[in-house]
Amino acid sequence: MFDYDAELSRYDVRLRAAADVRTADRVLDIGCGAGQTTRAAARAATSGSALGVDLSRPMLDRARHLSERDGIRNIDFECADAQLHPFPPADFTLALSRFGTMFFAEPVAAFTNIARALRPGARLAQLVWQTHDRQEWSTAVRYALSGDRQAPPHAAFSLADPTATAGVLTAAGFTAVEITDVREPVHYGEDTAAARDALFELGMVQGLVADLDSTEKARALDRLTTMLDDHDTGDGVWFDSAAWLVTARRR
Repeated sequence: MFDYDAELSRYDVRLRAAADVRTADRVLDIGCGAGQTTRAAARAATSGSALGVDLSRPMLDRARHLSERDGIRNIDFECADAQLHPFPPADFTLALSRFGTMFFAEPVAAFTNIARALRPGARLAQLVWQTHDRQEWSTAVRYALSGDRQAPPHAAFSLADPTATAGVLTAAGFTAVEITDVREPVHYGEDTAAARDALFELGMVQGLVADLDSTEKARALDRLTTMLDDHDTGDGVWFDSAAWLVTARRR
């Protein structure tokens, strides 16, 4: 299974610093995946708690297993859609998300639901991707396989416009919105072979070679391997990327 925590390790440090979890915080982690960010929040909120929500049951099963392994007791996980889930009103003092909010079908409604779950003055800290053209992890793969760096619109970049994102949060009941440019490399595997496997697992290859004949496909995959070799630093395969660190407060 692709290790999202390893991929985003540099960003994780940035989000923890921005979230600044306090001892008594009650934390809501949106799109928590395998729960790395939730566990970190629970460890910091020693007299508080952390709840991670995600739509993937397998990821949540792993999150629960890792929390039990680490003996973290002030933590819980729920399979839920944060856009609609009836969270207890005004229950949390902090909401955070590491690239988990870009997939909302109706962002204003979704963030309004999250705002309802927060106490007045509660904080929000999240990371979202900037535009596709600033994501080498996507452009380099596309160029190696098809000679095209342009990607069709994708939900992963739905919050890439900072002005629009600030407008969404304001409409949803947040104030003091601050959006900061953050650039960190992302990790795709310990070596070329692992990175290639990861790209297949993530579905980033199949669609780009689906219409190629066997000879063209072999050449494209050779170009992909060469590109991954070029990004192998000896300490893993890394790609440049760019995100927005978004912070705000619930009115």
